[in-house]
Amino acid sequence: MRQNLQKFKPAATRKNILLLSALLWSAIGAMLIAKGLYRLPQTHSSQLIVVVSALFAGTCKSFVVLDRSARRGISRIEELKDGTCLGAVYSKKTWLLVVCMVCMGVFLRSSSIPQAYLCFIYGTIGWALLFSSRFAWLKWLKN
Repeated sequence: MRQNLQKFKPAATRKNILLLSALLWSAIGAMLIAKGLYRLPQTHSSQLIVVVSALFAGTCKSFVVLDRSARRGISRIEELKDGTCLGAVYSKKTWLLVVCMVCMGVFLRSSSIPQAYLCFIYGTIGWALLFSSRFAWLKWLKN
């Protein structure tokens, strides 16, 4: 039975899994930035403060937290064999974290948090993901 199911496995090379990782980090980061910009305050002075603050906080988050996570993920992908399932782009622990983050996003959107704060949160996380995706892109280009 297991062998029959193997033919449906979305297998890929390590390089393609690395590309998927880079695309996911970039696309999710860009989507969060877009969601943040949609919630941008109407006053120009507030817009500048929120955007600059989010870029600064996102860059810090990238350097302190996500860069290490990105490198760890790349190392894990490099250890995979060609023909591994595309779902191996993330570890089980990371997939659980993704589910928790999606749930947190739903909670934040339905909360009474002011739009400017949501803009800052989305912009910070989005920029951090997009900025840290550089490691996967550079590794993919080298392979």
